[in-house]
Amino acid sequence: MKKTVSILLVLSLLLTLVISGCGSSTNTSGTDNKPIIIKFSHVVAESTPKHQAALKFKELLEKNSNGKFQVQVFPSSQLYGDKEEMEALQANNVQFIAPLSNKVVSFSKSFQISDLPFLFQDEKSAYSFYIGENGQKLLKSLEPKGILGVAWWLNAQKVFTNSKRPITKPEDFKGLKFRTQSGGLLDDQFKALGAGSQTIAWGDTYQALQNGTVDGQENTLNNIDTAKLDEVQKYLTISNHGRNDYVVLTNSKFWNSLSPEDQKLINDAMKQATDYEIKLAGELDRKSLENLQNRGKIKINTLSDSQKEEFKKVLQPVYDKYVDLIGKEYIEAAKNSK
Repeated sequence: MKKTVSILLVLSLLLTLVISGCGSSTNTSGTDNKPIIIKFSHVVAESTPKHQAALKFKELLEKNSNGKFQVQVFPSSQLYGDKEEMEALQANNVQFIAPLSNKVVSFSKSFQISDLPFLFQDEKSAYSFYIGENGQKLLKSLEPKGILGVAWWLNAQKVFTNSKRPITKPEDFKGLKFRTQSGGLLDDQFKALGAGSQTIAWGDTYQALQNGTVDGQENTLNNIDTAKLDEVQKYLTISNHGRNDYVVLTNSKFWNSLSPEDQKLINDAMKQATDYEIKLAGELDRKSLENLQNRGKIKINTLSDSQKEEFKKVLQPVYDKYVDLIGKEYIEAAKNSK
């Protein structure tokens, strides 16, 4: 009898320890009156509009939910880099990421739309497309992959720089070689202009330009400014030909586990964080142009509307090749957005 009692006491103690241990795991369902943990991972620095917007989302959601949600923000690839974060999201190891939209191309070719040259007229037309019917449809197109798009975060339009000559017409590209962040459409863009291209990691771009491995690159004004590319480039063409924008993604299983009320809390916080991010990105872009002008190391010219039309004609083969891959309805909606 004593042995039986002792065994029962030991089993009871072990069961208590197991239950206690299980209760200490990360909670993403909000059960047991514990906060719902949201991990928001991204790859850029804390000073960027993306990180500041992620912090704004954290602040608003935690406040408006009275602590029901707890948001943990991990910048600068602290958890996952560009190549790993999509897999981590699918596995629900993180609940939110915000990659460049063209980083999602392996899941949907339609996200190349931001790389189509001279498609969007300006910031306003890009935003109009993103919040419109087709932009929202594109966000939701990733659901079969276990991913749900919840917001577009505008970054900035792209411009060209090079070390050889001013660029005012398509012929000025002939014989030049440009760094790209990815192949595919961007390679075809430069090929149509008579230029070569090479995929080079962003961290190696300054040295590649300095050594003459490539003659030029395309990027946002802020990236050109903060990387001090004006030290190794002589000419900047404000073409606003493509875009570098972000798409905020969540895990579908996580999202569907939430009540409609909790989903609304997240959407409301995300909407305000999106407005905040767009404002910051615009301010940063304008400030970077001022910085480049004030340093005076690079000659700046801006393409006129008529000059842009010349480029569009030369680049039409790129549209012809990618219209079916991206989707005609998306392209037409983007062209007509105002």
